[in-house]
Amino acid sequence: MILVPILLALAAQQPERPNILWITSEDHGPHLGCYGCPDADTPNLDALAAAGMRWERVWSNAPVCAPARTALITGVWPPSVGAHDMRTLVAPPPWLRFFPQLLREAGWYCTNNKKEDYNLAAPGRVWDESSRRAHWRNRPPGRPFFAVFNLAVTHESRIRQRPHEFRHDPATVRVPAFHPDLPEVRRDWAQYHDQIGLLDRRVGALLAELEADGLAEDTIVFFFSDHGPGLSRCKRWPYDSGLRVPLIVRIPPRWRALAPPGWREGGASSRLVQFLDLAPTVLSLAGIEPPAWMHGRAFLGPYRAEPLPYLYGFRNRMDERSDLVRSLCDGRFVYIRNEMPWLPQGQFLAYENQTPTYRAWRAAWQAGGLPPHLARFWEPKPREELYDLRADPDEVVNLAAVPGHERELARLRAALDDWLLRTNDLGYLPEPRLHALGPAAADYPLAEILALLHRGEAAAAASDDPAYLWWRAQLALHGETPPPPAELRRLAAHADPNVRLLGLEELARRGEEADRAAAVPAILALADPVAGDPWLALAAWNALDRLGPLAAPWREEIAALPVAGPSIPPRIAPNFAKLREHLLAGLRD
Repeated sequence: MILVPILLALAAQQPERPNILWITSEDHGPHLGCYGCPDADTPNLDALAAAGMRWERVWSNAPVCAPARTALITGVWPPSVGAHDMRTLVAPPPWLRFFPQLLREAGWYCTNNKKEDYNLAAPGRVWDESSRRAHWRNRPPGRPFFAVFNLAVTHESRIRQRPHEFRHDPATVRVPAFHPDLPEVRRDWAQYHDQIGLLDRRVGALLAELEADGLAEDTIVFFFSDHGPGLSRCKRWPYDSGLRVPLIVRIPPRWRALAPPGWREGGASSRLVQFLDLAPTVLSLAGIEPPAWMHGRAFLGPYRAEPLPYLYGFRNRMDERSDLVRSLCDGRFVYIRNEMPWLPQGQFLAYENQTPTYRAWRAAWQAGGLPPHLARFWEPKPREELYDLRADPDEVVNLAAVPGHERELARLRAALDDWLLRTNDLGYLPEPRLHALGPAAADYPLAEILALLHRGEAAAAASDDPAYLWWRAQLALHGETPPPPAELRRLAAHADPNVRLLGLEELARRGEEADRAAAVPAILALADPVAGDPWLALAAWNALDRLGPLAAPWREEIAALPVAGPSIPPRIAPNFAKLREHLLAGLRD
């Protein structure tokens, strides 16, 4: 009993420290009244912005939740630690900590209610509590808190729930230029705005709790979403439309010394901010110097630093489908590099296919008659894209091939290369090789791969590296003059399974009858996630699905492949059943 007064006395001697509240939401962009959206019904968020400041150009780094949240919790570019694919799970390097761990060590009570969904395994205990019961009200006396409340009412899945009583009229909502103006699209956008209105009411209730507890003047409040809207060409795509999010911060008067120069209530900042910056910013507000290994830059507090010169975005595997896209933005221009341009944007994704916009758009494309800027979602991608957000905020006019933009392209290409090399982006490794190598994956010839992809420069020093050979084979297979069958057979017999899989798939597509008869069974052998490498099996299932009808003679063997088992990593296990269902449905048709 004597201990309690002692602890209270010690707490009273501590310097005053601010509480920090994160209110996060899911799957929506800055479609709020305070950002000028005419369809918004957001009085509570608008009031929060009027009492604080909003940032005008904020990117989430990844356009889907798990990799985006990995950037948030670490302040580290996820591809630099192999945490870039959707719902992968990799071990963090020994030097990395999740930032709430650093807050807890400094005395903050840290709670999360309740979504985590990171691509990195936790390096020890992260939260004092992470559950639906987590709340600042559970903290010990005298301790400042860092509390996260994640509100999911705007998630992609809520946009497509029917029946729905519309508060917004589908006939009057704005349809962005990158979407076809179809009834299904209008209904989805109207319901999207309805859900943001519901979110606003939930935010208002949470802020009322803070006020009722007498903590509003002691608490710095952040509001932001995890990436762009849960509709095609937004979520999952590293355009501004998929990465731009709202960010509102309210700093009470007593903590105004932690605000940046130029702070004013109701104001807006043009500073470029990205999710990499959130972890160092919270640490700075707590008086903790951000670790040097964080890639982000604090924009509030005593450790405020100059911003990164660009916003950076990435896309790799999304659920069951592989891809590789990198993007960056200087505030005006968005530059996108499609490293696998032979793959369309609209690869079939079982989860996305549940959304009416996706299905209606695909049906309209299949029927023909869509204008080029709408049809290209379903067709092979350009190698590069460049958009001027001032003239073209919906990013539909690709300036990459338009004369007069050579200087901007050269600048942005060089900036992206510099970032990829400086962060040692591991996203250019085949996913199975990344997992097979583990920490050794960091030592691979990225500079030579980038030179090969973008300047056609063959590097003799890297010629034997399997990742380099994999990319060289990709370029050869998708070039104007594909290799002859003899070269395909050589690839199909390669020692590296990732290179071998490329050769087998192309032999099954273009080889002679005997080649096809041997290639598909060889792919089937790689596609067993229980008997073999599940990461390689996922790539093999994608190859089978791309072959489509060419795999029809082996339908029974495909149906017999296992898609579940204890040896399959749980975070990718659902993808096998999705791929099998899609492939077998196509073979029935």
